[in-house]
Formats: sequence, C-alpha cells, structure tokens
Amino acid sequence: MIVDEAGLAALAAALAVALRPGDIVALSGDLGAGKTTFARAVLRGLGWAGEVPSPSFTLVQTYPTEPPVWHVDLYRLGSADEVDGLGLDEAWDAAVVIIEWPERMGDGLPADALRLRLDRAGDATRTLTWAVPPSWEGRWPPPDPLPPLPPQSQRR
Repeated sequence: MIVDEAGLAALAAALAVALRPGDIVALSGDLGAGKTTFARAVLRGLGWAGEVPSPSFTLVQTYPTEPPVWHVDLYRLGSADEVDGLGLDEAWDAAVVIIEWPERMGDGLPADALRLRLDRAGDATRTLTWAVPPSWEGRWPPPDPLPPLPPQSQRR
C-alpha cells in the first residue's frame, strides 16, 4: 500500500483503536522511512498529547495511555543479547510494545507481533507492507480503506 504522510497518520490512528494490552507492533524500514512518525501517530491516536521523543538514545519510552505503550528503538543495540537488559518481559502482557528495528532482536521477536515495514516510495510517500499473525486477524489491516492518493503532480 502506498501512503502519503496523512495516510500514514490515518493508518496509525486506525491501529491505535485496535490495540490491546499484549499487542506487539514491529516497525521495520531504513533510516528516515517513517517508523518513529508512525509510532507518534499511534500514540496520538491513543490520546497522548505530550511530547513523543524518539527512543533512539533512551532505547525505551513508556506512555501511560490506555492501553499503556512501551515505545522501543533497538537501532543502537550491538547484539540481540542486549535486548534482555531492557525489561521488555515486563511489558509483553501488560502493555502495547511498539518496536523499531525489531530485526536487532534476532529470533527474540514474539511470533504474534504485527510486522509492518515502511519503505520510501518517493519524496512524500511510503510503501507500507505487513505480515499479520492469527492474533491480529480482523484487526489489521483496518476495515476502512484510505482515500486514494492525489496524482503524482499534486503531491508535495
């Protein structure tokens, strides 16, 4: 699916409505693909009005939304062994965990994670692809289709 920034925010808001404790959302893509932007839009969809800094340096940011969210960025990890020190096992059942750079976990990403991938598809658009485990069927993709993108000449 090709989306612009508004479409990405709409998809993130639709995802926010479907989230429940224990959900894991794995966001993959190159630097600048829109992973943090998508996570911010999910948090906005959950009603979070505060700042949403990138967790690139803190590795984990938590938010007291309903359901609670742990936003995790694994980009700076040197190995999958370092994931154990983040305390994610505390969040797996009680919170929504949004993980940027999940491939840094090696085989440690739970099988029931919704896997989303963002790739650049031009200056203002992204291609969003996904792998949906059984626990997400009926919740992703969102039931309401997004409006079509304007012609290339009208995009910013």
